[in-house]
Amino acid sequence: MRETRDTRRTTRDTRSSQPTSIIVLSFIYLALFVSMLVFIAYSATVNKQKYMNNNFNTRQKILTAQNTRGKILSRDGDVLAATKTGKDGKEVREYPYGKDFAHVVGYSSHGKAGVELISNYYLINSGIDLSQKAIYDAKKKKFPGNDVTTTLSVELQQICSDAIPSPRKGAIVVSDPRTGEILAMVSKPDFDPNNIQDDWKSYLEDDSGDATLVNRATQGLYPPGSTFKIVTSLAYLREHPKDYNDYKFTCKGRVSEGDNTISCYHGEKHGKLDLYTSFAKSCNSSYANIGVNYIDQHTFNDVLKSLMFNDKLPIDLTYSRSKARYKDGMSKGDVMQLAIGQGATTVTPMHMNMITSAIANKGILMKPYLVKEVRTADGKVLESYDCEEVKRMMSEEETEILTEMMTQVVEKGTASKLKGLSYTAAGKTGSAEFNSSSSDSHAWFTGFAPAENPQICVTVIVEDAGSGGSFAVPIAKKIFDAYFKLR
Repeated sequence: MRETRDTRRTTRDTRSSQPTSIIVLSFIYLALFVSMLVFIAYSATVNKQKYMNNNFNTRQKILTAQNTRGKILSRDGDVLAATKTGKDGKEVREYPYGKDFAHVVGYSSHGKAGVELISNYYLINSGIDLSQKAIYDAKKKKFPGNDVTTTLSVELQQICSDAIPSPRKGAIVVSDPRTGEILAMVSKPDFDPNNIQDDWKSYLEDDSGDATLVNRATQGLYPPGSTFKIVTSLAYLREHPKDYNDYKFTCKGRVSEGDNTISCYHGEKHGKLDLYTSFAKSCNSSYANIGVNYIDQHTFNDVLKSLMFNDKLPIDLTYSRSKARYKDGMSKGDVMQLAIGQGATTVTPMHMNMITSAIANKGILMKPYLVKEVRTADGKVLESYDCEEVKRMMSEEETEILTEMMTQVVEKGTASKLKGLSYTAAGKTGSAEFNSSSSDSHAWFTGFAPAENPQICVTVIVEDAGSGGSFAVPIAKKIFDAYFKLR
């Protein structure tokens, strides 16, 4: 009898617990559903431009049928891209400066590139008032798209474009280290975006290795050569913060570790050196010695991480990741190559410009950006972009030492063509070997001016041009000269 009562009680308890379980489960499912809706709404808001730019998004076609693509303007209001309607009624995208802005402004047909890609969402939308739209509707005209104002300077862009003569290949990045504004960006060989429709097939079928459509400034991966000694120097300073001035080395034109030998450029013997003169004279032997004997693996890798190697970069343009690693079990020969910016190490000109800008800006990297403002065709501001701090890459004390080292490169070293001018410059040259022949090298320069109060940062690479001091520095000088003349 007692067993029967216990059984009934258990049955009642089980029945009474069932509604509670159902309610709990209902709340859980409801919470999951609401979370999913919130995530979808958040993702759609944050990534609206990314979703819009997807080639499979048919919304683009609808907007392009309703709106005329907006203009792209320079920082001073010059038209860099605009849509015109021909006599046949067809719309044509025109680029008044042709090849000069080819890669950075980009193109809007056969896919998109450059500013045409990163600002596509705004360019194909129209933010004019409804009353204005009614007027266009009455005239059976398409609505005018929004206009995008960039950070680009026409004068500097044209100087950069002319500075790498055909048939040379290479790239130039010019920025303001205080704000992150990209003032000019050039990649050679270039193309005329006005003819992209007619020339597209020939670019795709080109097997010469020119890779004309590739923006070498952000996508070109190059051995950094001696410009990487900036990175090695920073690692050395972190390993020896108190005694870095005690470094001494005698250069005999080459240095060996076991079976591995590193030679200085053209076998030059630099003699007795300290850290500053090793850097100014770009002594490979000294820096190979520093890499093998004076820097710990973990310290080197920490520096690479702080400088964003092997990592994402905070830029909107399509880019390649720079690569540099001090791996476990690396041979001394590979470490020597790493220390002088050779071997498996590669970097983009854009990334090298960012590192240089951080030095110029007392260790703080500002986010590089190309778009200053978005306005409707009737002048209403939709978006306005300002400088944004990314991270501190190095301490202010470290930047002071590196700036002094880079100033000595100009005053006493390989960038002497920037010496004695109306402004003071600081920088580092590089002659980066890209195959087994030591006579084949890319010419590098990266630096800023004025050294005591940096306003402009310039990074130059010219492929297969030889010495950075002979070929890249004169290009940088033209850009610096023009910048200070314009001001």
